[in-house]
This record gives sequence, C-alpha cells and structure tokens, in this order.
Amino acid sequence: METFEQILEMDDDENHDFSWSIVLNYFDQAESTIKEMGSALEKEDLASLSRHGHFLKGSSAALGVKKVQESCERMQHYGKLRDEEKGVSITEKDALERIGKLIPQLKVDYAEAEKWLKEHYESY
Repeated sequence: METFEQILEMDDDENHDFSWSIVLNYFDQAESTIKEMGSALEKEDLASLSRHGHFLKGSSAALGVKKVQESCERMQHYGKLRDEEKGVSITEKDALERIGKLIPQLKVDYAEAEKWLKEHYESY
C-alpha cells in the first residue's frame, strides 16, 4: 500500500489520470509477460523465464503488487536453477516443474491485483 500511495501522490488532479496511466501500462505489460512466460515454459526456455520473471518483478514492485513480485522473483531464480529460499541449486527438471506450478498461482495473484486496482480507481 505504501508504494502505491506514493504513486498516487504524483497525481496532479483528483481523477488520478497520471497514476491510472501507470496502472494501465502495468496491466498491458503483465498480461503480455505472463503469456510469454507460458510460451517460454512450453519451450523449456529457462533463461527466458528468468528474464520475464525479473522484468515483471520490477514492474510489480514499482506498484507495490507484492504477491506478483514475490512469485516473479522465485521464477527468476528458478530460471537460473536456484532455490534462493533454501540457498541451493536445483535441476533443470525441478526448475521447470516449479515454474509450471508457479505460473497458475501467478495468474491468480495478478487477477486479484488487477481487480483491486480497478476497484480502487472506480471509487474516484
């Protein structure tokens, strides 16, 4: 909430046009990145999955979308064959399995964030 409120403070008007444009851009980026993650998973392209995780992690952090940010950070590490929570290396097969389970949860977390953000702006 703190990060998101800082973005709202940058608005010059009560309609929050500036912050809403940032949120809409995030929606576009997130949706296309999540689709690209699915394609990269089908191709078993761990490097691409790591890059996409890193990219969406940053965008999500900028808006304070913590659950998406955290899932993307795990994906970034799995793509590099690391389990950073345990501080160990993992196999390519294990990384792909973990990412395969992570993407559906990422979609749920993103949908919740999108719903909350849209409801927040509808209140203006």
